[in-house]
Amino acid sequence: MPHQLALEICVESVEHAIAAERGGAHRIELCNDLSSGGITPSAGLMQTVRRHVHSPIHVLIRPRAGDFSYSDHELEIMRDDIQTAKRFGMDGVVLGILHENTRVDIGRTKALVELAHPLPVTFHRAFDASGNLEASLEEVIQTGASRILTSGGEPRAADALSTLARLVEAARGRILLMPCGGIDSGNIVRIVRTTRAPEFHTSVGASRSSATGGNGTDRGRSAASHPQSAVVFEEQVAKLASLLLSASDIATSDDERVR
Repeated sequence: MPHQLALEICVESVEHAIAAERGGAHRIELCNDLSSGGITPSAGLMQTVRRHVHSPIHVLIRPRAGDFSYSDHELEIMRDDIQTAKRFGMDGVVLGILHENTRVDIGRTKALVELAHPLPVTFHRAFDASGNLEASLEEVIQTGASRILTSGGEPRAADALSTLARLVEAARGRILLMPCGGIDSGNIVRIVRTTRAPEFHTSVGASRSSATGGNGTDRGRSAASHPQSAVVFEEQVAKLASLLLSASDIATSDDERVR
């Protein structure tokens, strides 16, 4: 049996969510304002996407752009947004909290993970802004999060393949590592084969990858001035899904040769 590799697509509209599902995405990450790196979508957007999309939807819980050290009032907003996500049928949440010194805020993150239960929590690319990725991996594991979204500390996953491979191996059996950052049809197979990760995340060009610019997110500068049509978006997702399926077969063959 081939490895079941998963493709998560980041979207900020109903049309692109539907297109991602039609193209073969295994999961949707729903957010708003990709140009800022993404913030929490409105309750209305959550409800509308839920009505039109049957695939799992994970929603970004981020009250503002900028750094990931939040005030008590911002934490209150995040708690309310998690409750909203649960109420409107989301299947998971995506969040990340750091101390001002960029270490993972284990206590506050763990409290949100517990609040989100039974929904799984992805610790997003605040991880890449945390400095020491190996230490941060152990800290995120302590929070009870289910997965980590990371580009290995670089703007693009393709620029951090050895780091990602090392993190995937260190995390194995304890937490899931999901590479992100500039993943497209030209590099996804190489990223799969090198990192051996089980899941992959991309916005498929709905945003333009750039340097992290202090916020460490996977979105970068928005392509809002030249938005992709839903048709083109669906085609690009379908191509990625097809390549990922082929890569699943390759990964299985490689494992069988090792045995």
